[in-house]
Order: sequence, then C-alpha cells, then structure tokens
Amino acid sequence: MFRALTSRRLFSTIRDLRAREILDSRGNPTIEVELFTETSMFRSSVPSGASTGVYEAVELRDKDFSRYLGKGVLKAVDNVKSIIKPAILGRNVTDQQNIDKFMVETLDGTSNEWGWIKNKLGANAILGVSLCLARAGAADAGLPLYAYIAHLAGKPIDKFILPVPSLNVINGGSHAGNNLSMQEFMILPTGAPSFREALRIGAEVYHSLKKVIKKKYGLDATNVGDEGGFAPNIQENVEAFILLLEAIESSGHAGKVNLGMDVAASEFFVADQLKYDLDFKNPKNDGRYVIKGFDLADMYLKFAERFPLVSIEDPFHEDDWSNTKLLTDKIGEKVQIVGDDLLTTNPVRVRKAIQEKTCNALLLKLNQIGTLTESIEACTLAQQAGWGVMVSHRSGETDDYFIADLCVGLGTGQIKTGAPCRSERLAKYNELLRIEEELGDRSKYAGDNFRNPQL
Repeated sequence: MFRALTSRRLFSTIRDLRAREILDSRGNPTIEVELFTETSMFRSSVPSGASTGVYEAVELRDKDFSRYLGKGVLKAVDNVKSIIKPAILGRNVTDQQNIDKFMVETLDGTSNEWGWIKNKLGANAILGVSLCLARAGAADAGLPLYAYIAHLAGKPIDKFILPVPSLNVINGGSHAGNNLSMQEFMILPTGAPSFREALRIGAEVYHSLKKVIKKKYGLDATNVGDEGGFAPNIQENVEAFILLLEAIESSGHAGKVNLGMDVAASEFFVADQLKYDLDFKNPKNDGRYVIKGFDLADMYLKFAERFPLVSIEDPFHEDDWSNTKLLTDKIGEKVQIVGDDLLTTNPVRVRKAIQEKTCNALLLKLNQIGTLTESIEACTLAQQAGWGVMVSHRSGETDDYFIADLCVGLGTGQIKTGAPCRSERLAKYNELLRIEEELGDRSKYAGDNFRNPQL
C-alpha cells in the first residue's frame, strides 16, 4: 500500500527547467520539458493533433518557413526558459493547481469567451511544464503517478479502474491517404476479463484484420495511417464496419468486441452549404456525396441498428450543437456520443453541453486545454453529470505515456491511443499492462461498464 501523503515534512522545490524541440511520430517538431528538483529530473513531452478543433488552446508554432515548414516550436521552448522558469523557480512541486493557474492566468493571461486560450506562451509550453510538475509531485508524495493524479482529483487512491482500450484499427479522414471520409473505426474489447486480455484480443483482431484486408484489396492496402490503423482505399464507411466484423469473427472473438468510431465531421463540413461532404478527399469530387446533417444522422442510426456500435465521436461539425443533441436524444442510451472538437476538454464548453444535453461523453485530450488542472476539472464535470470520459492521445505522438496514468488515476474506464502498432501508441498500452500488474487485486477492468465504471 502507498504511504500516507502527509508523512513528509520536507517538500521538493523546482530548481531548474529546461526545454527543447524534439520530433513527434509524424516527424513534426514538438516540445519536451525537463523539471529538476534537488535530487531528480522529470521529463514530459507534448503531443500534437492533425484534426484540431478551432476551440482548442493555442499550440504555439514559429511559422518560420525556413525550418520544419514553419512548424518549429522554438518560441514555445524559449517561453519555458525565459518566462516560465524564472517565475516558478523555488516553488513547491506539489502545488500543482496554483502553479498551473499562475502560468495560465498571470504569465500568459490571454482569454476569450471560452476561457484561457494560452496565446502568449502556447498551450504546448504550459502543458510540458504542467506534466513535469505532476511527475515531480508524485515522486515527492511517494506515489505512483496514477495514484497522485487520483489524489489531485479527489478520488480514492486504494482501488483503481483499468480502462477498455478503444483501438483505432482502420484509419480514414485526415489520418490516412485513402478516400474514407470518417476518421477512425475502432474496436473495444469490452468482453475481456482484464486489460491484459483486452489488449491481447485487440491485437489478435488487428492481425486478423490485416489478413482480411490483404485478401480483399491486396498487400498495398495493409499500409497504416498516422495512428497505426490500416488505411485500405475504400469509399463507403459501412465497408469499414463490415471488415471489422469479419476480422472479429475470424479471430475467434465474436461477442467480446464492440465497435466505435471517430467521425471528425468538422473535417468534411461544407460551411457555405451547411452540409457534409463524404467525398471531400477526392480531387474529382462531383458533389454527389454532399448531404444534410439530418441525412448524416440517419446514417448513424442505421450503423447503430446494424452493428455493435457503442461510441460515436464528433458526429457533426464542432459548432453543430443542434444535430449533435438530436442524435444524443435518439440513441444516447445505447451509444455514447463523444464531444471532441465540440468540447476541446474545455470546462466552459463542457458545462454548456451538460446544461443543453448536447452529448453524453467527453474526449479528454491534455493538449487541447493546456494544463493537468483544467483537464481534471473537465473530467470531473463530465463524470458528475453521469457522462462517459475517454482519455485520448493525438495523431502526432511521442513515447511519453502520461495518459496511461491519467486514465487510471481519473477512473475514466476508457482510453483511445491508436492501434496495437507503432511504439508511440504501444508505450501507453504497455504502461497500462505494468500498472495492472502492480495493482493486482486493487484494480478492476471496466469492461461492459466502460461508460460509467464503478470500483
């Protein structure tokens, strides 16, 4: 059992902060931060999205097109060194909430109607420091990171929930170079008895899917997208579901696996027509696949009737609150309707969606909001409203596995971090295997109760 948080009389302080530009899984720059105390160093790196919502906190890029096509993050690196570092040196590493608040509201101070946007320092700079602070605080408290996050969130630190992995095994949208409009098709091994077995089932379905795709479309169709999922050049979204069912059946795991999808509908929204273009990636697009929101909703209803679909993320444009609410009203009991671009892990937007009953689940992405404290606040609001919460990676990832500890600490019961392929995705899954082993009988797999897991 972990020792009591109150057993320490002396606390670690921040002695130094360093930052550098590194590369993410897509070969684009991102920021890595190191925090030094009297005895240790704690390192964190920040992911980056491809399909990003307009309401996300600002990811600061250099826009110097002489290097990295303008995507450098040297300004964010310098902000850590020249602005954040001198302002927080000597602070107590366990003072997570106050330091996060200080960085956001005092050192940065930029805001709009939806709250603090981190336009001055960059959410990437602030988040790198915030995550390091959590790791240092956990070490100071003598707790594993997941237990320390639970402590910060006011949750129990004696028992924990292991999440259902939502594995993105077919990539489309902005994550792949095929014609598939909807971005992710996922498998959720809810029928497994443990996380370890869930990951095994997911991996076996994944390999079975490769064989199915190779047989139907040829070897070149088994190339993978940004998140490790296969990207066969198919047009019809329903075909992706059919492929998944065939792979689940042939792997021997029928009845144990449900399906999910991330539509990322903002990517194919036609603003001047207020419609959706399901052929938006086709250079010879003749407009035949442009449909109204009502027709898109009807498509989802048919998917839910035909397939074991339990989760739909961003089914409509990030400002299309009415159609999202309509879909939630119709199938929300059976299928969780997840807000990603709609909510951007922003407590202000989460409160609005709760009040208006727009959706019934939050996709939690740390870099959408920029601090651990704000992320915990968004999660707490969602859970108190009876929503599901799915912790998520980004398409541009690093080998940092912080979100594995995050989902266990917050007891979300769900995590989305790509296919069981590519080391930056597996870093998170493998850390969850270690956590499950460490916890033993003090953990419980969320399973079928992933939307509202109970200890």
